[in-house]
Amino acid sequence: MSRRFLFVLGSTRAEGNTESLARKAAEQLPADTEQRWIRLAERPLPDFVDLRHDSDHVRPPSDTPAGELLDATLAATDIVIASPLYWYSVSGPTKNYLDHWSGWLRTPGIDFKATLAGRTLWGIAALADSEPSVADPYVGTLNNSAAYLGMRFGGVLLGSGSKPGDVLEDTEALAHAKTFFAQDAPLARFPYETAGA
Repeated sequence: MSRRFLFVLGSTRAEGNTESLARKAAEQLPADTEQRWIRLAERPLPDFVDLRHDSDHVRPPSDTPAGELLDATLAATDIVIASPLYWYSVSGPTKNYLDHWSGWLRTPGIDFKATLAGRTLWGIAALADSEPSVADPYVGTLNNSAAYLGMRFGGVLLGSGSKPGDVLEDTEALAHAKTFFAQDAPLARFPYETAGA
């Protein structure tokens, strides 16, 4: 199967450090690799409403932001969450997108969990800190989401930057971007599953 990358841009600022780092990593993909870029700020999703015990979920129409994102998510072999670190986790628009996965899991006819199983989730984030461990909650959000769905997890490419363009001075992050998507992505595991390994 040829790889199809979906880049979900979660920043509220266009062309910020996270997007710049994501584009540097994407430049390394083979020229014939399909890439789709969706900026959540330009296609705002409605706030997620948990209907698990109230009513059936209905597939959103493809001409709505939710329908477009659902279709793009189902079509992708590789989903890249490109969100800056906001209060030590993903941005609000990104969290809302992930919350919508809960509804899609219960939408008849799409088999969301089985479709995503075996596919790969990646993360890319800029943070205004030189200590990468502050991004552990961010990494945990993506790793655990992938583990729940039986996905592979390629990890998170981190870069340091606050003002626009700062990340392009982070030589370590730029070097990592050159090989980020070339690495093997293992099947995601919850921390308790790997604690004794």
